[in-house]
Amino acid sequence: MKNIKSIRIIIIFCSVFSFYSSFAQTDIDAIMMNKKQFCAGVMYGSGSWKNYWEGTNKRDNANLGTVSTKEYMLQGNYGVTNKLNVLFSLPYINTKATAGTMHSMKGLQDLSLFIKYMSLKKKIGSGTFSAFTIGGLSFPTTNYVADYLPLSIGMHSTNLSFRGMLDYQISNWFATISDTYIQRSNIKIDRTSYYTNELHYSDEVYMPNATSFNIRTGFRNNRVIAEAVFNKWTTQGGFDISKNNMPFLSNRMNSSIIGFNGKYNFKKDGEFSFTGGFNSAIAGRNVGQTTHYNIGAFYLLDFNKKKKIIASKS
Repeated sequence: MKNIKSIRIIIIFCSVFSFYSSFAQTDIDAIMMNKKQFCAGVMYGSGSWKNYWEGTNKRDNANLGTVSTKEYMLQGNYGVTNKLNVLFSLPYINTKATAGTMHSMKGLQDLSLFIKYMSLKKKIGSGTFSAFTIGGLSFPTTNYVADYLPLSIGMHSTNLSFRGMLDYQISNWFATISDTYIQRSNIKIDRTSYYTNELHYSDEVYMPNATSFNIRTGFRNNRVIAEAVFNKWTTQGGFDISKNNMPFLSNRMNSSIIGFNGKYNFKKDGEFSFTGGFNSAIAGRNVGQTTHYNIGAFYLLDFNKKKKIIASKS
């Protein structure tokens, strides 16, 4: 399958200390599914941290020990046209800590939907330049408890994302750069007051918006993708965790992450493929220093081929 893409592993699983996640299968890379092709699969991911940034101060916490998160995700991508793809992802999350009294949490998190449009593809010099516009929507699928950081499975906000992405490829070598703005809705919690840097007599929490800047580069052809990735997530507002206190949903959560992704197609046309990746936080603010890896398996259905087979039999 000529246009199947590697899974991306960094941001956003929106939990303050499990800041590693995966959005949809292919919303962050620069390869399009062909018209009437559908690629779907499952991914398993695991991340953990012991040290975290309390504001800008790096520390650990004996009352938590090591916090770990496991992620099981269903993902898919359909080619409406060669230039327009529709994508989805739905994760099941399981969190736990090795010390203290906070119990683990698990459940379905947020459904993410994306529309991806290739607005330009042009030969420039010895390579090909492409431009993309991506819009996304995510929302909770269950009534999970958000006000339980760092072990909550998500933030329970509804998010709109807008991304511009540019890609340039020479032979089998490529570089992709993208910038994303994430608008997050306010949420309600199960208490009538809370404290940020001031006391709020309300059950509604203002959720600051965020941006995500991503660079990826490496090798890409019909059979193999191998790429290095840098991602910087910046919250547009919020406040720091106060000393020896618990994190809160509207904290300022910044993170810089580096990682590596790979994909291998077992056939040249890419009907069945495996993906994998690893990433680690190298800097942050009010987030855990997470190390994370994932593996996935995907299968491509080409409805164009199916039509051709039916026509030949008739």
